[in-house]
Amino acid sequence: MSYQGYGQPYGQPPPPPPQGYSQHAPPQGQYPPQPGQYPPPQGQYPQYGQYAPPQGQYPPPQGHYPPPQGGPYSQYPPAQAPQGGYYQSPTPQGQYPPQQAPYGQPPPQPYGASPQHQQPYGAPTPGQYGAPPPQPGAQYGAPAPAPYGQIPPTPPSPGYGPPQIIQYDATADADALRRAMKGFGTDEKALVNVLARKDPLQIEVLRTTYERRHKRSLIDDIEKETRSWFEYGLVQLARGPLMSDVHNLYKAMSGPGTKEIVMNDILLSRSNADLKAIKSAYQQTFRRSLENDVKGELSLKTERHFLIVLNANRAEDMAPVNPQQVEEDVMSIYRSTEGKFGTDEILVCSILSTRNDNQIRAIAHLYKQKFNRDLDNVISSEFSGHMKDALLFQLRHAVDRYMHAAQLLEDSMAGLGTKDHLLVSRVIRFHWDRNELANIKGAYQQRYRKSLASRIRSETSGDYQMLMVACVGE
Repeated sequence: MSYQGYGQPYGQPPPPPPQGYSQHAPPQGQYPPQPGQYPPPQGQYPQYGQYAPPQGQYPPPQGHYPPPQGGPYSQYPPAQAPQGGYYQSPTPQGQYPPQQAPYGQPPPQPYGASPQHQQPYGAPTPGQYGAPPPQPGAQYGAPAPAPYGQIPPTPPSPGYGPPQIIQYDATADADALRRAMKGFGTDEKALVNVLARKDPLQIEVLRTTYERRHKRSLIDDIEKETRSWFEYGLVQLARGPLMSDVHNLYKAMSGPGTKEIVMNDILLSRSNADLKAIKSAYQQTFRRSLENDVKGELSLKTERHFLIVLNANRAEDMAPVNPQQVEEDVMSIYRSTEGKFGTDEILVCSILSTRNDNQIRAIAHLYKQKFNRDLDNVISSEFSGHMKDALLFQLRHAVDRYMHAAQLLEDSMAGLGTKDHLLVSRVIRFHWDRNELANIKGAYQQRYRKSLASRIRSETSGDYQMLMVACVGE
């Protein structure tokens, strides 16, 4: 998939697909795909320390973005099939695969992780992209087994579901934060060491413990004792992922102009559960409807696009790829863009806003097969402005979420001057899930031939740099 013209900026197994239109190539090490089957999703790279597929096995579809420097994927470190990673069992026949193999190995269980019966910090949320199907009782908020024939809903991301009791005593950390900001001067390093290591569930406990023990607001104290982008990053950490989204949305739609990139980052390609949590928290925090505020800030067809998104009616992650529906979507997109004079923007917006990542990736693949044109290029040429940027965001996230995130991070640092607001918010957002962050760092290294941490160091300094590097790790 070409990335030219890049703009600003997630059951029951289905029956086997019809012959010649398989939904899924088997995991590496199993039988090779039969003629006519889908190749693996774009961006499928070997895990660090594992063998790559033999040269020529499972090539990426023609027209997908080339590997860095034009070299084949097989030039990267060879290794064997994943064991104990994302793909712990063969994919059931007819079930569409995860988007791509992880770029990096999951990190060891971090400081303060929950007990084993709970989902550990940084592990993929069951039902999310690239994760195995949810196991009953495996995580708070995981859906009950769905009735026969029904698709289970994707559970909320960590920090977006109801509060839960975790095994974490925040007393020592709360006291350390208070000492760091009490009296003359501020211990910035202590603030970073405590806040950058917490997962979404721990940060909620820490913030409430601080306020209960010291009768003070942690966020207010941070704002009084720190400044600039260092302050902004610490506040994002202290709020946690959900409330950071809520406050950033409100600021993006307040005052002169609307920061469309912030709206894209927060609202697009999200699960229904996360969107519902954001809308509810926005209403509770500001006593305002998020939908109404979006209507007041956007206009015409871009407004309709985002209202479709906010309906939270996206296909759940476990919903299968239906070849007939993919064919219909491809033809609808073609007739709405290249196949007619003028463009039916809303139809394209509706398709990319209501299909899940697997389905969108299948649409992009089939579009290339049928019309010998990258869907990315079609959108870039047929759309403009905020709508083009939003549609490209949805498409690129579905095609390769890790590479897309890596490009978002680079975009916040590229060119004259650093877009600090975007860099901080994106680093903080991606750091909450350590497995996802490891894959994003691997994708960044592969595309830009340097580590994410070294790139951040070249664009930041002082306490701001210390915080950003602590969040992404070396």
